[in-house]
Amino acid sequence: MNAAALFAGGLAAGLAAGTASCTAVQGGLLIGLVARPGDRSGPSRGFAPVAAFLTGRLAAHTALGALLGLAGAAVQVGPRTRAALLVAAGTAVVVLAVRMLRRREAGCAPERKAPAAARGDPDGCGCPDGGHGQGAAPPGRVPSPPLDSAPSPPLDSAARGTGSPGTGARSPALARAAALGMATIFVPCGVTIGMEVVAVGAGSALGGAAALAGLALGTAPAFAALGLLLRTLVSARLAALAGIAALAAGLFTVGSGLRLGGWLPDLPVPQFGSPAAAAGRALTGTDGVQRLTVWATAEGFRPGIAVAAAGRPVEIAFRTKDNRGCTRTLAIDGHDVVLPVTGERVVRLAARPEGRLRYACGMGMYVGFVRFERSP
Repeated sequence: MNAAALFAGGLAAGLAAGTASCTAVQGGLLIGLVARPGDRSGPSRGFAPVAAFLTGRLAAHTALGALLGLAGAAVQVGPRTRAALLVAAGTAVVVLAVRMLRRREAGCAPERKAPAAARGDPDGCGCPDGGHGQGAAPPGRVPSPPLDSAPSPPLDSAARGTGSPGTGARSPALARAAALGMATIFVPCGVTIGMEVVAVGAGSALGGAAALAGLALGTAPAFAALGLLLRTLVSARLAALAGIAALAAGLFTVGSGLRLGGWLPDLPVPQFGSPAAAAGRALTGTDGVQRLTVWATAEGFRPGIAVAAAGRPVEIAFRTKDNRGCTRTLAIDGHDVVLPVTGERVVRLAARPEGRLRYACGMGMYVGFVRFERSP
């Protein structure tokens, strides 16, 4: 496929399927764009940080696509490593969310409102020093006036280190936003993994870059809306709600990484459909190979638990029908497998001892098992 077709495919995948899955996994990083309580500087509250985040994300995905197109599978990240990165990213988001909630609680304490009003914050929320700024007095005491009530002379441009007001405050915020956008390549969603495989198959830097650049642009509207929503919540004195949403996103990401890596206790998998479909027992052909059929659906894998005989090779036919969810990509036996939207892909496994083989979707949301039992 040429670069234009690969770009169009990535764009369509981002718009159709990547919006929900990518924002669910990577959206927690947007908490880093939220202005800190008490930050009244205009440059840090507009669309610029969101644009920097999207620019960094686009640049990182384009560069990764080029590397994948050149080096192929040599630069792909294995499921276990990807799971560890998901846990690390989710933990970072949880820490940021907790800090945000603590700042909000300290900045809006009732006893801080009078000092905050004296500093030019009439609603009493969001003092720059977390509610403990100069002049803050305990309840029941009147704060003493500042020693020097005369306004300080304005700093010249040399003292500020910049020629225009606000530029010094803007640059670190935009650099942080761009870095957060670039970090999204380390926490790929299921759709991203599928497009990475496409980039590998492109066989060229241009083709791989086009595929992942299209994906990044296709998901950009959803990320822009989410980033602006978080910043609007903060500016509307609803920072607690934004912090709770970020905390939920971080915990979701941590849980996904733990499930993907197999580091959580495996819960029973609910079975749906007919009893025959729920049984999921392998059939042995005349060639001695066992064959299983597993449907990858938007609600998970069916059957969730399949049974095969130990000591014999197995072929698992993963089938899909109009599936654009995260189960289109699965990690099994240490390898990533990408399934078609509608169709089938066969995974061949060597003979295994008694035990259980676990596999999961690319985002770690859904798991399935193959239980190997002793032959009668």
